[in-house]
Formats: sequence, C-alpha cells, structure tokens
Amino acid sequence: MLLQYCLRAFLVVALMAIGMSYAEKGEFLSEYRVVFIIGAVVLSAVVIAVDLIIPRKSLQALSGVFFGLAVGLLIAYGVNLVIQLIFSSFAPNLYAIDGKEHPAIGITKVLVGIICCYFCVSFILQTKDDIRFVIPYVEFAKQLRGQRPIILDTSVIIDGRIADICETGVIDQKLIVPKFVLLELQAVADSADKLKRTRGRRGLDVLNRLQSNANVDVQVLDERLPGEQGESVDLKLLLLAERVHGRVATTDYNLNKVAKVRGVQIININDLANALKPVVLPGEALQVKIIKPGEEAGQGVGYLDDGTMVVVDQGRGFIGDSVDIAVTSVLQTSAGRMIFGRVEGAGTQRRRTAAPAQSDRT
Repeated sequence: MLLQYCLRAFLVVALMAIGMSYAEKGEFLSEYRVVFIIGAVVLSAVVIAVDLIIPRKSLQALSGVFFGLAVGLLIAYGVNLVIQLIFSSFAPNLYAIDGKEHPAIGITKVLVGIICCYFCVSFILQTKDDIRFVIPYVEFAKQLRGQRPIILDTSVIIDGRIADICETGVIDQKLIVPKFVLLELQAVADSADKLKRTRGRRGLDVLNRLQSNANVDVQVLDERLPGEQGESVDLKLLLLAERVHGRVATTDYNLNKVAKVRGVQIININDLANALKPVVLPGEALQVKIIKPGEEAGQGVGYLDDGTMVVVDQGRGFIGDSVDIAVTSVLQTSAGRMIFGRVEGAGTQRRRTAAPAQSDRT
C-alpha cells in the first residue's frame, strides 16, 4: 500500500512539473502557470480515480490490449503506405497541396489506424484462448494447472486430514487461510460448548502443524474483497476463489453444491478419501464384525478398518460376532461409502437367536 501511495504522489508531482514546463518553455505565457498546475492536479485526480474505480486489473486483458494495439498499428501503417502510394501515383493533385499532404489524407490515416486497432484488440480479446495455435509460445490465458492455490475451509482444517495429505508431498500448491476463516476457527475454539471448543482447538493445532511443514507454503490472507460485507463465510470463500482463481478444500456437502452452481472448483476431502479406499465389487467376500442392529428388520451394521459402514442383510442375529459376508452392492456418495451384503453360510456360522423369537416359532 505504501508503494501505491508513493506512485500516486509521483504521478501528481510529474504532471505538475510537465504543466510548469509548458508554461515556462512552451508557447504558452508564464501567467498561465497556476492554470497548468491546477489542470495537472485535476488530471492526476482523474487518473487516480479511474485506478480506484477498477480495483481488479486483469493481466490477461491488458496483454490482449497491448498485443492488439501493436498488431493494429502495424496493419494501419501498411494500409496507410498503400493509400499514400495510390494517391501519389494516380491522384497527385489530391494527395498534396502546396507540397503538403492534403488534410483529408491525414484524417483518413487516423481513421484507418483507429479502426485497425479496434478490430485487432477486439479480435484478440475474443479469441485469446486460441491465439497460441496461431502464434506458438504466445498465450494470454494463464496456465493455472499445478499453480492454482488451495483455499482452506474451516471444516477441512478441523477435520485434520489435509495435514496428513500435505505430509505425503502430493500437494505443491500454496495453501491460503483467509482471515475470516481464522476468526471463525478462533470463535469455535473460544466457544462455551465443550465439544465445539475441542474441535476449534484441534483446528488450531492442525493449522500450526501445516505451518511447521517446510514443504508446504501456508499464507494467511488478510485482504478485504469487494462485495463480501455481510456475506456468510461460505460465500466469502467462493468470492475469494473467484478472485485468486483458486480451489476450495472442504468437507462441507452444502458448500460443495453451492460452489458447483457458481462454477468454483472444490476439493472434497471425503471424495479424495473415498477414491483411495480399496475397490469392493459385488460378489466379493468380506469379513466384518456386526456391532449394532440396522434400520430395517433383520439388518446388522458393522464397519471396516477404514470406517466404511457395512449393512448386512439378516445380520441382526450375529451382533458381536465376526461373520463372512458376500457384497451385494456398493453405494458411493460425497458423504462416504456404504457396502451392502448378506451373510454367507448362515447355517454353519454361530447365530444368536433371541428367546422371544424361539417362543414365537414354537
């Protein structure tokens, strides 16, 4: 910010110096020195105002404008040479008057230059994604693959698995922790609720763990975004992702859905964890311990070592036992994975049958 203020002050002083030089050495009278100084201040104020009105500059658009202007001026120069050659060869009387170029010819050259520059800039801005195919090694679309920062949500910091992923070395992008996420995390850590307080402190420990990892670049972003006042943390995350062309890492299912609507790319840690789980196909055999009854009649529920829930048909009588099951189907969602199966060899496995059920059959 200090550098920007110095740059703006330099602009004001430079324009004032140019105005004074016009009054002193130019064709204007020195009495107009004050007028030129005031005009320089007004002009600098207008330039600075335009700079403040457009807070977000696009290097992509700026590159397209400069490249289009260069090509447009080159084309205009060639066209004007042709116009000059035609008039000097076939209509010399119209081309020059008293040895000077006809004013209409000069105006025509200016019009040709403006039109050529306009069409070239417009063409470059509309086809900037394909310009590399025409001119190799020239592109205006920033290559963000492998360089796009990852913005951490509060839920993914509290979850903690992001620290384990970073320790494997597969993430080389910059990790951004916005200030509003840090404030939310601190508020959770200071909560009166014991469970929330524990989760918040865990999140702070995970954040310290990330910052102590020498292979990970963690940046706490203290920057206000336009239009973020009064918005929720989720919408602020999406606004920041659009601003820095980044991706949001989260475990929040609802944030995932909203991000898809806004066109923001999400890294769902649950999807990543599910993708790394061993593939289980229908018909395969598994051994699982039934620990509780299921929602439907006769169902039992168990869990694999990775936490995957297994729903076993006719497994309620095996609660507390490890049984062999045959996988019938697998349900994969962003919230996790569920495996459905049935008990294999139910007649040969020890089955616990409740006493009321025996009396009913008798």
